[in-house]
Amino acid sequence: MPSFTKPFTQFRILLIPAIAAFIYLYFYPAINDCAFAPATRTKSQCDASGCKNTTVSAGLPPFRLLALADPQLEGDTSLPSGWNDGASANLKRIGENIFAGRWDILRRDLPVLLQGYRKKLDLWGNDRYLANVYRQTRWWAAPTHTVVLGDLLGSQWIGDEEFERRARRFWGVVFGGAEKVPKSVTAAERRVEVLGEDKSWKRRVIAVAGNHDVGYAGDLSEERIERFERSFGKANWEISFRLPNASLDGELDYASRKTPDFYAGPGPQPELRLVILNSMNLDEPTRSPAMREQSLEFMSNSICDSDRIDTKNTATVLLTHIPLHKANGVCVDGPFFSYFSPENGGGIAEQNHLSEDVTHQIFDCLLRNKPAVVLNGHDHEGCDTQHYHNPENIKERKTIRHNDLPSLTPEEKQSALREITVRSMMGSYGGYAGFLSGWYNEDQSKWEFAYETCGFGVQHIWWVCTIVLCVEIGLAVMSGMDALTQKLLEPETRRKVKEA
Repeated sequence: MPSFTKPFTQFRILLIPAIAAFIYLYFYPAINDCAFAPATRTKSQCDASGCKNTTVSAGLPPFRLLALADPQLEGDTSLPSGWNDGASANLKRIGENIFAGRWDILRRDLPVLLQGYRKKLDLWGNDRYLANVYRQTRWWAAPTHTVVLGDLLGSQWIGDEEFERRARRFWGVVFGGAEKVPKSVTAAERRVEVLGEDKSWKRRVIAVAGNHDVGYAGDLSEERIERFERSFGKANWEISFRLPNASLDGELDYASRKTPDFYAGPGPQPELRLVILNSMNLDEPTRSPAMREQSLEFMSNSICDSDRIDTKNTATVLLTHIPLHKANGVCVDGPFFSYFSPENGGGIAEQNHLSEDVTHQIFDCLLRNKPAVVLNGHDHEGCDTQHYHNPENIKERKTIRHNDLPSLTPEEKQSALREITVRSMMGSYGGYAGFLSGWYNEDQSKWEFAYETCGFGVQHIWWVCTIVLCVEIGLAVMSGMDALTQKLLEPETRRKVKEA
């Protein structure tokens, strides 16, 4: 009869749960169907390649954006008061209190020490949880581009030293192996690249400024913007990606194309514009009117200037942090503004949405440059909506959930703009990621988009899987050592050792 205290017996008992934990931890994107929606095949593509209907998938779309939101990395400000003196200082103080018989002080210091270690472990696990979400979705879904839609860090009030520490954890642990978009790309006023040509984009992470990174309009300063841009890249910038021309590839023929990665039609090459917009100071009152004017000017030039933007065969993806204004009940977060006291400047201290005026401006500009889609964060629960004009009063804008889009009239659909608020990747919200697909429909001469989302599950699942795997590895080592010890204790083994 086997002894259940033996390491090998325990190893065998835990083997199946450990295998299940390993499979879910590293293959959850496959299990939960975390993937980009495939591009749809056009009628001309079907006619050329001989497919029977256009519902047949055309394969992976040429533009695949992995969208993550609000990781909110915490740090020393989340540790209990007194912990920042250092663990050794706390231990020394506890020892002194024991020898001095000051048990009342000991009762105060010991919980601080234990709570500090617990929080340190929690921060360590949270970083690895977020890293697992990014690493596994990126590996499985194979995005062409990645964006984090603001609130990269957990507080705008932290000092420069703590900001740098969290930034190093962001790049070194959570997004290990990734790199920020270089200045040579973000500094260009009108940069155009061929989509898929620069493989570096698969490693780059586009960082959007959020309120926990630079503050709201009432406390956003040049110093905060400078340190954000130093660690994560420019706050306002744009870039265009042009589909490669099939006629430029001597070995490629239109009839042989299985995916919409190339363009073989007449007219200008289709372009997809990414606009990264700092929405933190678009509303007022603001601490720095000059910085607000810079953001408004960038917004006007990048999405509103029709003379500058060639709308033929072009689409826009707007990446920002604060959602557009919408009525109460459409999403979890309703409209909300709060302000600092007059003694502290009277600026915006907090907001859930952009104001109606700024929202109307963005909506009207993007409507002139359709097709377009807006991606943002901030509302941790996530939301998927459609904004549209009232046909009887074009000054009236309405918002519905994206799933209710079929209920709109053709006139209303014509003015519809999709806004996707990506659910947070934090553990308490299930570790979600968004998958935006983009491809060019040659028959309709326009870009099309599709969006999918999925999550890992709450952070407790990651902890259980990790602990089970660690225990199983420990039991495997102990089983090996136990087997070796038993072998050495056998009489024949001892005799051979003595003879040697």
